Amino acid sequence: MADAIFEDPRLAAVYDPLDPDRSDLEVYATLVDDELGARSVLDIGCGTGTFALMLAARGLSVVGVDPARASVDVARGKPGAERVQWHVGTADGLSTMAADVATMTANVAQVFLGDADWHAVLVAAHDRLRPGGTLVFEARRPERQAWLDWTPERTRQIVDVPHEGPVEDWVEVTEVDTAAPGGPIVTFVSPTVFHRDGHRIDSVSTLRFRTREAIERSLVAAGFEVLDVRDAPDRPGREWVYLARRPSATAGATRSRGRGRGPAPAPA
Repeated sequence: MADAIFEDPRLAAVYDPLDPDRSDLEVYATLVDDELGARSVLDIGCGTGTFALMLAARGLSVVGVDPARASVDVARGKPGAERVQWHVGTADGLSTMAADVATMTANVAQVFLGDADWHAVLVAAHDRLRPGGTLVFEARRPERQAWLDWTPERTRQIVDVPHEGPVEDWVEVTEVDTAAPGGPIVTFVSPTVFHRDGHRIDSVSTLRFRTREAIERSLVAAGFEVLDVRDAPDRPGREWVYLARRPSATAGATRSRGRGRGPAPAPA
């Protein structure tokens, strides 16, 4: 089930105006298009479609999938949306495909809290890549404890949104489980207040901050070869960017179908 900030139609409609600077996605567009030379992409957790549309504008064939219908509806209403195949649901529910690249940008990879759910999405991505295709995603480094900055004082903003007027939002951490195996689990609330009518909607989100070691183990368990783990250019020292390849058909990759061993918008 998607968080309210993605699934509630009124919140989905103001998601982009409240977070307008998505220049961080340019890094991934360049990686996918120029470095990897992809012609087809599966964008897992596409949300309101910003990244999928960025890739489509470069001439790539893009499939975007997200469980939040309200967010996908926003994506479908954007200019150029006809260039993307949009799906409401999860990656394992998609038809067979052979994408060059699968992506999970922003916090998508961290919304899978249990190891079984994380393993399942990795397997779904693996099975929808062509042999030799690449999975690209980012995850915050738990040792940096980014959640310490997620306070009302540091995150509160009021934005004048067309057709809504002033909209206020902020983030507040409500629980941190640092004893969770494989990395901390952080829960936070994201209240949004529509000043025009005083309506407030609270969205509760939880992210898993897996360690690099746990993520690399989980990729191998899902049948991937870890190609590279690099510092995120837009957040140096704070995030890792993972590149993992589905081995070619002749490589004889093995994986476990069971539990692996090893997308709420958190602030910067």
